Amino acid sequence: MKELSVLLDFAGYIALLLWGVHMVQSGVQRAFGAALGVWLGKALGRRIRAFFAGLAITSLLQSSTATGLMITGFAAGGLVALVPGLAAMLGANVGTTLIVQLLSFKFTALAPGLIFLGVWLFRSHQAGPRKDSGRVFIGLGLLLLSLHELVGLFAPLNDAPLLKTILEALASAPLTGLILAAILTWAAHSSVAIVILIMSLAGHEMLGAELTYALVLGANLGTAINPILEGTSGNDRSQKRLPLGNLGTRVAGCLIGMLLLPWIPSIMGFFTSDPARAVANFHTFFNIAIAVLFLPILQPYAKLLTRYLPRKSDPDDPSKTMYLDDSAREVPAVAIANAAREALRMSDMLQSILSLAKSALQAGGNQSLNHARYLHRAISKLEHAICEYLGVLDHEDLSVEDRQRLNDVVIFASNISHAGQICVSALLAHVSQIKRYNWNLNSDQVTELEQLMSRLIRNQRQSAALFMAEDLKTARFLAFEKDHFREMELAASERYVKSLKAGEIENVEMGSVYLELLRDIKSINSYLVGAAAYPILAKHDELLPNRLRINEEAND
Repeated sequence: MKELSVLLDFAGYIALLLWGVHMVQSGVQRAFGAALGVWLGKALGRRIRAFFAGLAITSLLQSSTATGLMITGFAAGGLVALVPGLAAMLGANVGTTLIVQLLSFKFTALAPGLIFLGVWLFRSHQAGPRKDSGRVFIGLGLLLLSLHELVGLFAPLNDAPLLKTILEALASAPLTGLILAAILTWAAHSSVAIVILIMSLAGHEMLGAELTYALVLGANLGTAINPILEGTSGNDRSQKRLPLGNLGTRVAGCLIGMLLLPWIPSIMGFFTSDPARAVANFHTFFNIAIAVLFLPILQPYAKLLTRYLPRKSDPDDPSKTMYLDDSAREVPAVAIANAAREALRMSDMLQSILSLAKSALQAGGNQSLNHARYLHRAISKLEHAICEYLGVLDHEDLSVEDRQRLNDVVIFASNISHAGQICVSALLAHVSQIKRYNWNLNSDQVTELEQLMSRLIRNQRQSAALFMAEDLKTARFLAFEKDHFREMELAASERYVKSLKAGEIENVEMGSVYLELLRDIKSINSYLVGAAAYPILAKHDELLPNRLRINEEAND
């Protein structure tokens, strides 16, 4: 009975440790997740910059798994090249060691204060960064508290015969220990938690020296498994290049580590005599060594991955151009017409995305978001192809009408691409957030959103028609649609403020997200107006320079 109680205590403290890690991650992601994603996407340009970007993001998220899934998503979407993606993964693996280094010091006394501060921030603030930072402090406090309790729990287990037998068996089979640690890390989705657990066991001298470092190697191996299983989907093997490349660096490092295992304890003993600190140091040195080893050879490594994981050719791929005939460039008017037909395909794909968004608002579901992302990637690729196709035309051979039409095609394609981006990254992302937190829109909000989405889809169709057949009256009508969407957003904002003043704060977060949905829809409509209506109105000199009223007295 005593053994069962100890096992339950152990499982409970491990669960508390994992929950603390989860609280920190969710708090940071709620507060800064979108901004971190945008910043990371922009930073993934060059190898060294990508390395430090991955390190910085993981230091905040405290999870190389979370960063790895984010980078894998960028790579699968074609938003980041393979070499900087691999560099960012190396940086993420180094970044995850920083929290382990921090927790290896004795900060247990801070746990009650951190939890108190976190609860105060969480309970006394409305939804926002301060409330989410409360989650972070609560998570840190739970981390320290669980570590303290684990240390106390392990103390009387030093003389437990069963545990000694198990650990002695693993001591003679470090490879088995490595595999076991990898499985535990994969299941826990956190190398931080597993390495901290190894530190606790090592601190009580319950692990042999070689087994200790073999377990650390296994934790580093296990953290590379989740991006492979969860980061990509589909049959395109090229999407597996980044996660498999990251796993390859881990496997290579573990092989080298296992070969050097007999000498590692003496090397780590040179830096510290504390076994727990030695685990943290080895975890950091291992990841730095892997980064130093692979950063200079990422280019040939990426070529090897590209060769053995080729991109799957899809004959139905919507991103493949259908009308951009290279031979037509000799006749600019025909080439511009071809580009216009390709731009119309982009508009058709946008209509499909808007229809998916409308359906998702009614029923929810992640499949809508995944397919919308697929379509938007195709739209982005078509936009780039159109710009490159038109960019090589000789402008000296173009008439005034041809130049105007070329500019109209580029403007239309750019606005359609931006509208799709907002629909996918903002509108559908907010729909997924509503489903994730099980929020419910009231009947008036549902009706209003359905009406706005129907109106938006109608405006998209009119925008496509205007692009092909210029009509001043329709252009004016489409431009005035901006007033309707602006008024709808303003009215919703006023209702939201009134509900707050009336003390109706039960659905504060839902109300805020609903306003974001309206802003997203209004922004998409603005891009549709800019795609086709504004060029026609500008041609007929019916656009004001700006919306500000001219103050004649000020001019005098």
